[in-house]
Amino acid sequence: MPNAPANPIPLKRRILAAGSWTLSGFALSYTIRLGSSLVLTRLLVPGMFGVMAIAGLVMTGLAMFSDVGLTQNIIQSRRGSDPVYLNTAWSIQIVRGLLLWLLALCISSLVFVAGHVGLVPKVSVYADPYLPYVIAVLSVCAVIGGFQSTKLSEASRGLLLSRVTKIQIAAQIAGLICMIGWALIDRSIWALVAGSISSTLTATLLSHIWLPGVANRWHWDRSAFHDIIHFGKWMFLSSILGFFVNNADRILLGGFVDSATLGIYSIAVTIVTSIAQILNKIFGDVSFPALSEVERERPPELKRTLYRFHIVTASFTYFCSGLLIGFGNILIKLLYDPRYAQAGWMLEVLAVGLLAVPFNLAQLSLLARGLPRIFTNVIAIRLVVTIILIPLGFRFFGVPGALVAIVVSQLSSSPVTIYYQIKYDLFDAAKELFILPAFFAGLMIAEIFNLVTR
Repeated sequence: MPNAPANPIPLKRRILAAGSWTLSGFALSYTIRLGSSLVLTRLLVPGMFGVMAIAGLVMTGLAMFSDVGLTQNIIQSRRGSDPVYLNTAWSIQIVRGLLLWLLALCISSLVFVAGHVGLVPKVSVYADPYLPYVIAVLSVCAVIGGFQSTKLSEASRGLLLSRVTKIQIAAQIAGLICMIGWALIDRSIWALVAGSISSTLTATLLSHIWLPGVANRWHWDRSAFHDIIHFGKWMFLSSILGFFVNNADRILLGGFVDSATLGIYSIAVTIVTSIAQILNKIFGDVSFPALSEVERERPPELKRTLYRFHIVTASFTYFCSGLLIGFGNILIKLLYDPRYAQAGWMLEVLAVGLLAVPFNLAQLSLLARGLPRIFTNVIAIRLVVTIILIPLGFRFFGVPGALVAIVVSQLSSSPVTIYYQIKYDLFDAAKELFILPAFFAGLMIAEIFNLVTR
């Protein structure tokens, strides 16, 4: 099939529009999440958030274990606007969702048996009697999400994110209303589960009726399937490794600590990852499509385009890291009741790991260049460091040692990424050094906040 015609709207204009929608959408999304967290932590006990964190990890893990990068395929491929290609991708997505549901039911059964025969420590989250039932019910989200329209990926490919952002916000609001409404009537963990299902259902319905693009129909084209799997095999491996890298902290800590401690840790992680999420969302929704388009049409400009994004996003991240390192403890005291006070020092330690986040953009630039294997190698190295250091840190220094190990593992991927940037002429040392003062500016602002709040 011939290549799709170039988008008539200039790339710079589409980047600015997409970036504006991504930032404004995230700001609203985070406000909603923070507000719901403040309300729900007063209605529900910490242990419920610990159980929900593990159940969510199970579903996230299954999703990533079966990920062949359908969205990345559509964004990067020259066939990304071909209806045959899109409908084949949608059919693969449906089959995958049904398989995830069945696998989740099997896992919930195994967790149930393990808890009843004493295969897991009684004080750990994995022995919580609610956990297997929560996993089983939450697995419905996999089936619902499998039917989401590829119009979402089409919009991302073209950097047309206004309606995508509106759909995400609408889904989040629907989930929030469901959660709080349920919790006011029944203060149980099922409020959190019902909210997740409601949010997924809303997003799926709106993806079909609220976006322009190819109306999905069941279709299976062998050549499209081959193209998707050929590119996706490395994304599949990197997704599996990425799941363990991004969630090894909660997976391992879930076996070391009780549900209340894990729930408190989840509060600190939520604040830190909110910053990482906005950066990764910009990288995925705006930067990667733009870098892919530049690589397809003007390859020599890839490095310059990379650093136009990097200088802005890295400065923001370094500033936030310094700010949270110096102000995290007081921030938790201001936002949460005394039951969550321990999240303060955890937040300050975890904030150091934000320094590694900007290098995710460099990894995506290598992916845009058609080098998914490097993406996988970087994640694999970080995973090895994570698996070794977290148990050692907990064994010798308890929870503080485990958190330091988590941060070290996050930072370990940066030197590897820099190596590959240098190898493929995508690294600029002068511009990297130019960004560093933003970190110290964050520390200075934190110290001012501390003086004012004392």
